Amino acid sequence: MTYRAPRLLIIPGLNDSGPAHWQTWLQAQYRDARRVTQRDPSRPELERWAERIQRTLEVAGDGEWLAVAHSFGCLALARHLADQPGSPIREALFVAPAEPDKFGLAESLPHHRLPRRSRLVASSTDPWMSAASAARWAHRWGASYSNLGPVGHINAEAGFGPFPLAKSWVDAARARAAAEQRPGHAEFREWAFAV
Repeated sequence: MTYRAPRLLIIPGLNDSGPAHWQTWLQAQYRDARRVTQRDPSRPELERWAERIQRTLEVAGDGEWLAVAHSFGCLALARHLADQPGSPIREALFVAPAEPDKFGLAESLPHHRLPRRSRLVASSTDPWMSAASAARWAHRWGASYSNLGPVGHINAEAGFGPFPLAKSWVDAARARAAAEQRPGHAEFREWAFAV
């Protein structure tokens, strides 16, 4: 059986992520990347958005995934991971989550460690979620936490077209997955060439 690297799943926030957004740039870096497309990206409906993530994964076929979410997409991803313990998502990157209280959704989200390795990246000047709230949600979900400083909502309007940090995260997560596939020691016949 040949090893297949986990594919990239892009989960945009409200109104999708346009052509100038870093998520669109990141998606273009990986030939096998997929994007979750909501039927109505202007309506923040947590259950429907989480179901759309599941449907996108089902249609895409077997294999592991690395999910990169932004804004309201982060909330949908957290809900998906809580609802689908068998999700093929291997690791998750939450970037600039939207504040659940703005949508009356805090109680609809998991308040416990998520079943996947994850990282939450926030900003000290994000109008959609305070840094203190972002740190609280990262702690609840068991995610490592990074605050990038006064960089707004980490979107195109804040100057984030290319976002090398997100690409570095994907590449590191792929490297971790590949390392797990390598045997701890070579079998004797693998060294036959040395004879």
